[in-house]
Amino acid sequence: MMLSVLTLSFASSSISFADDGEEASLHEEISTNDVDNISPDADVHASNGTHVEHHNHSPAPWAVAPFVLLLLMIATGPLFFEHFWHKNYHLVAILLGLLMIGYYIFFLEDLDSVIHSLAEYVQFIALLAALFMAAGGIMIRIDKKGTPMANVVLLLIGAVLANVIGTTGASMLLIRPFINLNKSRIKAYHVVFFIFMVSNVGGALTPIGDPPLFLGFLKGVPFTWTITHDFAPWVFAILCLAIVFFIFDSKNKSGENDTAEYTGKFTIKGSLNFIWISIIIAAVFLDPNVFDWVPSINVKLHGELVKISFLREIIMLSVGFLAYYFANEDALKGNEFDFEPIKEVAFIFVGIFFTMMPALALVSAFAKTPEGAGMINIHSLYWLTGALSGVLDNAPTYVTFLTAAIAGDHGDISKTIVEAGQTIPMAKAYALESGIFKNTESVVRLTAISCASVFFGAMTYIGNAPNFMVKAIAEQSGVKMPSFVAYITKYSLVILLPILLLVWLVFFYGGAINFFI
Repeated sequence: MMLSVLTLSFASSSISFADDGEEASLHEEISTNDVDNISPDADVHASNGTHVEHHNHSPAPWAVAPFVLLLLMIATGPLFFEHFWHKNYHLVAILLGLLMIGYYIFFLEDLDSVIHSLAEYVQFIALLAALFMAAGGIMIRIDKKGTPMANVVLLLIGAVLANVIGTTGASMLLIRPFINLNKSRIKAYHVVFFIFMVSNVGGALTPIGDPPLFLGFLKGVPFTWTITHDFAPWVFAILCLAIVFFIFDSKNKSGENDTAEYTGKFTIKGSLNFIWISIIIAAVFLDPNVFDWVPSINVKLHGELVKISFLREIIMLSVGFLAYYFANEDALKGNEFDFEPIKEVAFIFVGIFFTMMPALALVSAFAKTPEGAGMINIHSLYWLTGALSGVLDNAPTYVTFLTAAIAGDHGDISKTIVEAGQTIPMAKAYALESGIFKNTESVVRLTAISCASVFFGAMTYIGNAPNFMVKAIAEQSGVKMPSFVAYITKYSLVILLPILLLVWLVFFYGGAINFFI
């Protein structure tokens, strides 16, 4: 069924696989002036004389109902109708997603948004599945008794590693060793803090670390910008979480009577898969929007030429399969590897990506209104970006508020600006507080958006890609994880939110961030 939607999308959207010459002709079809002069609901004529009618009606507020329903089902299903949910969750997610696809295509006449969400989902699941398969073939064994200090060290290593191979890569690589290290004393809070520190907050320093920052990089934010501007809030948040975890773990007396003898050895089986992971991470940078020589599917979406990547996703999935096919058998058996966790994530998120389209559209539309623009300041950007990053995917949330912040200072994220004789992306000028953004708070505002989108992604299981995956792997390993609601009420609101409040009070409300940027 999804394949038929994909086929329909490609047939209806003037898509072509372009080389450099063909791409140039496509660019000629839509000049910058043409795009600037297109009204959302206007009828326009392409340069070849063909009549093109653009429908871009905003979704009705009630259209968020399927998204809310899916969240409620994820939250309550395992608690109140466990058998039905585990047997039918994939059907629920697909049906709700198809419902919203039908609403967009037949009622809003907006096939473009569906294609855009489908492309983002494919990019999302390709990276996640590839890293899942590659990391599943690496078995790290730490023959040491789990202690609070040993756990803190491993979590800190994971937080740093998340900036090198991404939060998804670090999570897939370290969650099983972390669980095995604590096999005689494992509790749900171990995995929750792993999600806090490794799967989310840890990845705030580089564009590789977390999807929102990578999107910012693609929009023009310099690669090293995040490590120089997010470093102080990152250190503060990570240390706070490490201290709280140490206090929690020190009170855990389980396994104290463990009489097993430990050698203290650190062993790795399947080390070849580190090469596969490196190839997957390198493939992330094969973006046709950055490198013109990368082939792409060129689509006119909402009147603008959009390059949709496909080579990167093919490479990642192919490498992931090869990593699994040639993986060390002992490593796979030792990790109790199977595809159930990635299957669950794939189905749940196909529903999330399509049902959250109206929510993102409504937020984006409001941010562009005078009322929305009037609400834009450092504090609202931190809290609104954070709040929505916890319940929506944090990557599009980041882009939405970056777009709104730039618009609030009379810029346009889709445009460029001339600075010192060079043409640079608007987002880069915003990050550097140059050009029209001189003497504004653009650097601090972008820091607030960056930190909030990454940090708050840990507030729920669906805030960031690795969260649900880590939960699924932990449950597969026998850890009784909290439900969707219990995760929020018992851990996020009680532990994480106060720390994020401190980050805001110290760095943004108190102004300490100005001493570090």
